[in-house]
Amino acid sequence: MKNKKTIIAVAVLLVLVIGAILAYVFLRPASQVQKAPDGSVRIEVQVVHGDESTKDFTIVTTAETLRAALEQENLVQGDEGEYGLYVKTVDGETADEAQQQWWAFSKGGEMLMTGVDSTEISDGDHYEITLTTGW
Repeated sequence: MKNKKTIIAVAVLLVLVIGAILAYVFLRPASQVQKAPDGSVRIEVQVVHGDESTKDFTIVTTAETLRAALEQENLVQGDEGEYGLYVKTVDGETADEAQQQWWAFSKGGEMLMTGVDSTEISDGDHYEITLTTGW
């Protein structure tokens, strides 16, 4: 009787583990990077300058990261740092560190938690780059 209960318990556990693995395989999200058939992506970038004026850019690129796409259009310049590119200039406007200015990057209104070097882009993404004052 005791062996029978153990065998049933192991069989139930095995079925649950297999079910969890199958659910993960079939329900996991697809790759984040979406591209057109020709391998390109189209992203929208809005730059908000210090005077609160905005300028919109449409970028079609085969780049995989935000940095590469922005550099392709000569939109950003900066210094290489330990964590990648520290963006100082966007669309010709340079942040003034003496005034505690810096460029904030967001996607769809939400601040990015990654740097431009490691932010993967997908077709249809919308980014905002805003000159911000104050640490």
